[in-house]
Amino acid sequence: MTMDRYPPIADHGLVGDLQTAALVSSQGVVDWFAAPRFDSPSIFAALLDHDRGGYFLLGPEDRSATCKQLYYPDTAVLVTRFMSPDGVGEVYDYMPPDRTGAPADRHVLVRGVRAVRGTVRFVMECRPRFDYGRAAHDLDLRADTATFRAPGVTAHLQSTFPLRPDARDVRGAVTLNAGETAAAVLTVGGPDAEAPPPPTPDGVAEQLWEVVDFWHRWVRASRYRGRWQGMVNRSAITLKLLTYAPTGAPVAAATMGLPEQVGGERNWDYRYTWVRDGSLSVRALLDLGFTEEAAQFTGWLGDRLRGGEGVGGEPLRIMYRVDGDPALTEEILEHLEGYRGSYPVRAGNAAAGQLQLDIYGEALYALAEGHEVSLRAGYHGWKNLARTLDWLADSWDRPDEGIWETRGGRKDFTFSRVMCWVAFDRGLRLAADYSRPADTVRWTAARDAILEQVMERGWNAREQALVQSYGGEVLDAALLLIPRVGFLAPRTESWLSTLDAMDRTLVSDSLVYRYDPVASPDGLRGSEGTFSLCTFLYVDALARAGRLRLARYAFEKMQTYANHVGLFAEEIGPSGEQLGNFPQAFTHLSLIMAATTLDDALDRQRDRP
Repeated sequence: MTMDRYPPIADHGLVGDLQTAALVSSQGVVDWFAAPRFDSPSIFAALLDHDRGGYFLLGPEDRSATCKQLYYPDTAVLVTRFMSPDGVGEVYDYMPPDRTGAPADRHVLVRGVRAVRGTVRFVMECRPRFDYGRAAHDLDLRADTATFRAPGVTAHLQSTFPLRPDARDVRGAVTLNAGETAAAVLTVGGPDAEAPPPPTPDGVAEQLWEVVDFWHRWVRASRYRGRWQGMVNRSAITLKLLTYAPTGAPVAAATMGLPEQVGGERNWDYRYTWVRDGSLSVRALLDLGFTEEAAQFTGWLGDRLRGGEGVGGEPLRIMYRVDGDPALTEEILEHLEGYRGSYPVRAGNAAAGQLQLDIYGEALYALAEGHEVSLRAGYHGWKNLARTLDWLADSWDRPDEGIWETRGGRKDFTFSRVMCWVAFDRGLRLAADYSRPADTVRWTAARDAILEQVMERGWNAREQALVQSYGGEVLDAALLLIPRVGFLAPRTESWLSTLDAMDRTLVSDSLVYRYDPVASPDGLRGSEGTFSLCTFLYVDALARAGRLRLARYAFEKMQTYANHVGLFAEEIGPSGEQLGNFPQAFTHLSLIMAATTLDDALDRQRDRP
């Protein structure tokens, strides 16, 4: 069986164990996997360099087989089917989920195979390339176990069929008749990790159903029973897969380096926790009833506020590693060619050193939305929060890099000011609701000053809209959050006029661009696709504005851009292709937000006399 050098970004499913994750293409190729954590160096990264990145192929020898992929319903068990005249075979991939809540060095990727009809010959190639392909490894092949050793990491590949060496890599093959099964299991651990007992078909099958039961129990906790239950459940599972269980911190995406424009330079590392993304996920999780996950993230957020690790003495950084470490030095991996030549490939993220004042609004929004779980920190937690707002009262009125992490210099971004308003507004609510000590006079003055400033300096008379930055004319889809956070009511004249301006400028067949980088240079070459987060925020805003026919049609059309197993990357390209890191947590949490808002609005419309 041959494999595409670079399959489409969307041509993948995601499996994970709640501490790391792997991408599996519809050809049965694991072409992205990092361990022991999401943000660890890769073991397989053929998606970023076919020749140097490494991969793990398991599929039929018949090159003409038709490939199909699906998830076992409401789980993170991925099934890849191969159909040919001689037989039908399946590969099922899963990772046993973390059940301890403690960081683990050992992670297991299980790849089971079976023949469903006829006879199928499966072939396997395991070609790990450690440390993003920079570290050499040794191979020790004994009986049914191949051990790959590289500096600081050991991987054991064990199978129920014979393995043979291929230089420093391993091959294998097995012929199965209908009803027969086999398996290959990759276990990654520390430098001295010993091989576990070899797998058996019965043992792999038993573990498979344990994993299925785990996910079914988790999904049953969701209280969503709306019109798009399948899509919402898949998005919820995806958010869970992208959350580091020991801390409750979600990563923005499972991958790094996947381009926003194929062949371009907008290739970022998204395997970290953004305060913004994580904070907005709290409302999505609470809407579904996942209070434990929401509480864990707000606890993580409270720890960051207590730490005061921001740049230049600020209370917060915009992003952290999943364990809360703020060190995110960006480097270019010069030896990797990038996805279809999309260079440079970056590890780490230099945006971690930016000033983005909107994060304080998102943080307070999360703490206020999840108030029933966020105040467990008690008095000392509140004092940290109050100190943050006291600092912000002196610090909100200055330029920053903004939500989109532009590298073209600081500006007075309207969205940043709006979210500073949210920070004070929610802080005042929490202080009143829970009788907490606060400088409410100062916070109120700051909140009111921001509102007046935004409406005077952020308003463009010619566009009849709030614009991206003071004195500018560029529209910005981040402002679609305005009605959700309550800065303006969703049906006021000024907001509806802004929404109409976005329709004219940023919306293309219901898909929404973040902004126009030509009109508002962001310091980077090239263009990008429509931003899927913004499309779902657009649906949310339309529903709140009472434009339900348009909102529902836009939402339904957006579903046609999901991949074959219901996953979304960051952006949609001009031909409907998915672009950017994959899958993107921001996209899936905004899908949940849009679905719940639209469901509620449609229910209210239906129930009117």
